[in-house]
Amino acid sequence: MTAAPLTYSKLDGNAFAAIADAHPHIVIPIEQTPDWVEFERALGRSPLGIWSYRDEAGTLVATASYVHIVRRSRESVVVVNGPVWFAERTPAAERVLMETVRRQFRESPDVRPLYVRMQVATLQAPATGPIEHGWYEREIVVDLTPSEADLLRSFRPNARNSIRRAQRNGVEVRSIPREEWTEVFAAQLFPIMQETAERDGFQSFDSAYYETLLTVLGDHLRLLVAYRDDAPLSWLITTEYRGYSVYYFAGSTHEARSTFAPYLLLWEAFRVLRAAGNTACGLTGIVSENYPGLANVTTFKRNFSKNVVVVPTTYDIPLNPVRYAVVASLLAARRTGPSTVRGAVRRAAGLVRKAGTGQTAPSTPTAET
Repeated sequence: MTAAPLTYSKLDGNAFAAIADAHPHIVIPIEQTPDWVEFERALGRSPLGIWSYRDEAGTLVATASYVHIVRRSRESVVVVNGPVWFAERTPAAERVLMETVRRQFRESPDVRPLYVRMQVATLQAPATGPIEHGWYEREIVVDLTPSEADLLRSFRPNARNSIRRAQRNGVEVRSIPREEWTEVFAAQLFPIMQETAERDGFQSFDSAYYETLLTVLGDHLRLLVAYRDDAPLSWLITTEYRGYSVYYFAGSTHEARSTFAPYLLLWEAFRVLRAAGNTACGLTGIVSENYPGLANVTTFKRNFSKNVVVVPTTYDIPLNPVRYAVVASLLAARRTGPSTVRGAVRRAAGLVRKAGTGQTAPSTPTAET
């Protein structure tokens, strides 16, 4: 017997607050809050709001905040670091939610996405792919409830030694006053982010992104910087929401490594976050099967905790499976090189012909960026 679909409704700020207040022990990622919706809007993006999903009895199952993304080859709706589950997250419950979400956006008069992207704990139809991965799958989470002395003792010896070496090297950590955030970031810290990105082989956002983050989400952020002789060496931005904090963005110079500044900086951040009432701090992604490039930061983060948390993988829910398969095939061919493009085009043409005869498209292998 097929489970009944869920009912869904868009939440205003008061309705979201009521749900949050009624579930104080549920960790709600900041990306799934009204504050993040305003941040997306300030960036010029198209958030679609936060929606609640309830079963036949009216019991809350989950909430999800969506953003509408339009690219040259496709249109999608993305749930960043969500949905948030309030009921038991069983495979059957996930299937019902995915089928409800697929129906919701197939019937939407406002957007025509190729797929909806969200985290799925158990891969099953209608989820597939994804065309590219959108969120890390494993992270280190540091427990901030012990005393400062016990917290420090819980670190690996390398971290404790590095903290002391940074102190001996004259590294000083400053919490930047909020009214100075955007000025300090643009003048002192964004150049460090550019250096970090070039050194570690990733593409950072432009300075305006971080400045908008600091402006719009300021009530939930902290900006700490490690200096030596008044020269910035390393910086970090943390988020806080309902007692859960996240080590969200960071950058460091080459000199920071030789002075061990990042170790002292993160330790001081833990102290500040703990004093503010936060009970845990997520250090964001570490290496996993789909994110081998995170190996460099994994070694650093493992110094502070052995607690590895598995995060559900991000998958796509195609609204038009045949067209999704065509687009996924072409994008995969584009990433692997020109020699495969012609074959992908032939396969895509075959999929289109099958669609015309009512045949089902084959499953699409995962394509990574």
